[in-house]
Amino acid sequence: MAEITSLSEAIEKNVRDGDSVAMEGFTHLIPHAAGHEIIRQGRKHLTLYRMTPDLIYDQLIGMGCADKLVFSWGGNPGVGSLHRLRDAVENGWPHRLQIEEHSHAAMANAYDAGAANLPFAVFRGYVGTDLPKVNPTIRHVTCPYTGEELATVPAIRPDVAIVHALKADRDGNVLFAGIVGVQKEAVLAAKRSVITVEEVVDDFGDISPNSVILPRWAVTAIAEVPGGAHPSYAHGYYKRDNAYYKAWDPIARDRDTFLAWMKDNVLDKGPEAYARYAGDGSTARGA
Repeated sequence: MAEITSLSEAIEKNVRDGDSVAMEGFTHLIPHAAGHEIIRQGRKHLTLYRMTPDLIYDQLIGMGCADKLVFSWGGNPGVGSLHRLRDAVENGWPHRLQIEEHSHAAMANAYDAGAANLPFAVFRGYVGTDLPKVNPTIRHVTCPYTGEELATVPAIRPDVAIVHALKADRDGNVLFAGIVGVQKEAVLAAKRSVITVEEVVDDFGDISPNSVILPRWAVTAIAEVPGGAHPSYAHGYYKRDNAYYKAWDPIARDRDTFLAWMKDNVLDKGPEAYARYAGDGSTARGA
């Protein structure tokens, strides 16, 4: 049953050293504030899952939080490489990072399988690709009904899923709208979940047809963190901060510059710093 609490308490109770952690959000509603709290609390030896690791995972990896990354695409969207990710893989700084690469379809199906409490996902995919040569978790089965050969991957069943949403009500139900990605599946697949939201409300009022509501029984902890998805966007609240993504490239290229930036902007600050990014939605609606 969902508990509404502070972000620091939610992370302290639910994210432990050595955990497997899925932090999802596709362009929209990426849980940056929660990722920064993990860094502040010094979590180590994490296995990170994310379909599209971008800046928040670059920061987690650069600060030495992760031992392994399971992903389907990694980069700074519209800008280029993730330099802290590359440094960890190529040079072992701050330590060596193990990687396991999949396709988007495989990751999405693996979350679905985890949410359904199945051991693996089966789907049509990986035909003519080289990923099975470098990823031994990609295997094949023969359909007992048609004889067709199908791809399989292990279900994703993380210890904890962390996502950002638009709203929660006071009973602990959570509302997503706009681009919803695989947040629902990640939460349902996980043992525990931490959900940051723009606001806690009495009721959701009128909701759009594509909205997703996670019921309170599927949620472990909720923390109200206005602006908590910045620099990604929150539909109806604030726009994507494109300048932030561009500025990250030179910051992340140099180890000392990166560490200084993390100290000034993450280690020495708390989740309340995100409030300045939250807006009334007047310029963000329809983004």
